[in-house]
Amino acid sequence: MEGFSNERFDFGRMGYGCQHYRRRCLIRAPCCNEIFPCRHCHNDATNMLRNPMDRHELDRHDVKQVVCAVCDTEQPAAHVCTNCGVNMGEYFCEVCKFYDDDVDKMQFHCDDCGICRVGGRENFFHCKKCGSCYSVALRDNHLCIENSMRHHCPICYEYLFDSLKNTTVLTCGHTMHSDCCEEMLKRDKYCCPICSKSVIDMSRTWKRLDEEALSLDNCSLHIQIEATTMPEEYRAKKVWILCNDCNDTTEVYFHILGQKCSHCKSYNTCQIARPVLP
Repeated sequence: MEGFSNERFDFGRMGYGCQHYRRRCLIRAPCCNEIFPCRHCHNDATNMLRNPMDRHELDRHDVKQVVCAVCDTEQPAAHVCTNCGVNMGEYFCEVCKFYDDDVDKMQFHCDDCGICRVGGRENFFHCKKCGSCYSVALRDNHLCIENSMRHHCPICYEYLFDSLKNTTVLTCGHTMHSDCCEEMLKRDKYCCPICSKSVIDMSRTWKRLDEEALSLDNCSLHIQIEATTMPEEYRAKKVWILCNDCNDTTEVYFHILGQKCSHCKSYNTCQIARPVLP
């Protein structure tokens, strides 16, 4: 900007902001006309209000006015302060009214998502069907589910699409926070909370169960499904099962400890009613 030196642009860089972003401005929320360091600070504050009717979230695109954190001048949202000439954020998105001094995040705006992302544009692509940006490693290498990111994490129930936390795309195509997924696996939960498909390759586990079940002399504490003797009245009983992994339905011999899918050999099954034949 004419009249200001380049040194002035960088004044106070990384010296202002909040727990969410380092920036040299605050925003005026048009929904309640209050000033906050960022939209997340606004949402955190309003979600703590006692009256549920007063709780609301700020749409980033609605922000029109900002306040320079260096000189306290309120002005229309722009990259450089009109009064003191500092960059109010090294990264600035005019669409999202988003400022951030920490450019190591490699921010970029995705027109299809309609919001800014982090991680570098070259490292992501926008999946039209899933409705979100994914790592290039997932290009042609994931199961598409329409608008899979536009829902809440099935573990912590935070909205995923614009969450600040890293997300994971499961093999079934559903998404959740990476931290939530890791915690789920630590607790020996290996099925998607939404569709119940296995979230990791369980073939070695199924094979180990088969091997242990066939070893009559095995003293392991693991479940020995085939080696466990069933009561006489159950030995000839058959049941229909649905495999959560391959979606096949088969009739198998009932066992109180579990039923194995005849198609994909998975033990991730559940008992269902007998199919109604035409």
